[in-house]
Amino acid sequence: MSEAGFKEKLTLFDVTNLVVGAIIGADIYVASAFGAGLLGPFSLVAWVVAGLIAIIVGLCFVQCSAMVPRVGGPYSYAYVAWGPFAGFIVGWSLWLAEWISLAIFPVAFTRYLMFFLPDLNWISQTTVMVLFVVFLIVTNIGGIRAAGKTNDVLTVVKLIPLVFFVVIGLVYIISNLVLVKANLTPFSPLGFDNFGSALVLIFWAYTGFEISTIPADEIRDPGRTIPKAIILGISIVTIFYLTTNIVLFGVRPSSLLALDSAPLATGTNMILSSVPALAQAGSLIVGVGALISVSGSDESGMIGTSKLGYALAADGLFPSVFAKIHPRYKTPYLGIIIQAVTALIAAVVGNLSLLISTSVFFLAFAYAATSASVFFLRRKGAKARFNFRGDSLIPSLGIIFSLYLITQCSFIQIGLGLALLLVGVPIYTKYSPKKELSELGKALVSRESALKRACAEEKRFLAHALQHLRKFYRRTFSGKHGMD
Repeated sequence: MSEAGFKEKLTLFDVTNLVVGAIIGADIYVASAFGAGLLGPFSLVAWVVAGLIAIIVGLCFVQCSAMVPRVGGPYSYAYVAWGPFAGFIVGWSLWLAEWISLAIFPVAFTRYLMFFLPDLNWISQTTVMVLFVVFLIVTNIGGIRAAGKTNDVLTVVKLIPLVFFVVIGLVYIISNLVLVKANLTPFSPLGFDNFGSALVLIFWAYTGFEISTIPADEIRDPGRTIPKAIILGISIVTIFYLTTNIVLFGVRPSSLLALDSAPLATGTNMILSSVPALAQAGSLIVGVGALISVSGSDESGMIGTSKLGYALAADGLFPSVFAKIHPRYKTPYLGIIIQAVTALIAAVVGNLSLLISTSVFFLAFAYAATSASVFFLRRKGAKARFNFRGDSLIPSLGIIFSLYLITQCSFIQIGLGLALLLVGVPIYTKYSPKKELSELGKALVSRESALKRACAEEKRFLAHALQHLRKFYRRTFSGKHGMD
């Protein structure tokens, strides 16, 4: 396994913000509508279940990162547990998931911007997405420190509108308990048949914590920092998600909430509707918060994805261009540019709902592999820097929950996901170490054949020279004998 030559710079505060920033993005501003349309108020239960699944899987990442605190995250865990091919497939799956996410956020950013500028045409929307991606490229190429501090600012700022919404929402709920009770009754008007589908969509709002384990080489004391950051980060996110959704379902009927394209902005208008000026200002705060939230989430995603591409390339499993380091900023700048530009193309031409669903499939695949690798890493004698209770139960639950998420994807999504996974096989065949060793072996065989030919030629030359030497000796000896 390769180790990147970067300096350790990210602290617990940075990595916790990386987790929170990667998780909280556009999802919290739109996912509530998905759940309301499929389950009604009962989707609050799905938010709780999704949070528990995220914590369980996050703890599996904690165990793996403690045993293998290396750059690459799930890729590194599978590599050590099962070998280079398994590592590549898991890394390829995670790279696809994160790359797809990079394609989702420019679209989400542009849609939220249109809340303020509704008349943007296609060219203007594309221009906004290009500028959005360029900003992320510049901050990430500028160095992990610059990207990390940019993410710190975006993460802290993005939480302000959510705190604002929750505070005014709770005050509204306390003052209007009769209305809140009416909005939450009946609690499950649509039944439970769509629970799995709703859980997949809602769980996507929790994804992103996995990227905090990828730049492990740039984290101070990763064996201790990463576990703390994951637990702390997911806990913060869960609190925000639950309180936000309780307020949403409390102030707005689920039948109307399901139709909202900007649920939090609409909810803010309802809460402050008695004072129009405040309602307008509140919508502005929440709308700007959505833009910042999307930017922070994509910032975090690009940091982790570039490191994953670097890890794969450094181990010879990806094109070497992804491992090219900028001479000044010491970042994999070409990999950052390639992933950003290709994601931008996908954002312009892709279907948003299909991108989200496919991303969940790939993430669940990587989560299942990470959970399972815990047992195999232990068998290989990997030592963790710490232990906690339930260290065998947790990875078992991680496997079960991850496989459940996969089964709740549609047949088309599963088929597309498997097809894209298979695309990785020829990539592995081309760049895998086995091919390099095979080529080296062929070179050695060729060199050996050349040496044999050279030895044969030298042997013939020596034999020919010895023959001439004997003739010369005979002529010389015969001549001297005749003179005597």
